Amino acid sequence: MNSTRVVMGLIAWTGLCLGAGLIGSVFTTRSVGDWYLALSKPSWTPPQGVFGPVWTVLYVMMGVAAWLVWRRSGLVAAALPLALFAVQLVLNIAWSAIFFGMRQPGWAFVDIVALWVAVFVTMIAFYRVTPTAGVLLAPYLVWITFASALNLSIWRMNS
Repeated sequence: MNSTRVVMGLIAWTGLCLGAGLIGSVFTTRSVGDWYLALSKPSWTPPQGVFGPVWTVLYVMMGVAAWLVWRRSGLVAAALPLALFAVQLVLNIAWSAIFFGMRQPGWAFVDIVALWVAVFVTMIAFYRVTPTAGVLLAPYLVWITFASALNLSIWRMNS
């Protein structure tokens, strides 16, 4: 692969992930200022200002991971790992739509459990192509684990 294609691929994969975050933020910003603030939350809920920077870093890491898989194997040879990646990205966007857009923490919890499984499977598939790509998804899985516990707590506290 020539260097221009490699750089453009990095920009595209990272842009795809940041774009997913942007789509999710459309749902989030509609509810975070009123509905979310009014919810009962556990004492270990991070301050609101933490979520944006954490997600930005995670989306960049996800993009780099997908790029590494694409760069190593190409789109056709890495079709399965990249399809798994697409599934988890859709579930990621869906969580924001369900939790914030539809204001349904219970259904959002169902989605985030599916997201956790999808990220775990994607991480394994990426690791098999290039270990660095799998490792780059580990912080995302940790954050989804934490977010799952937070989602469950919010759902239970506000049922």
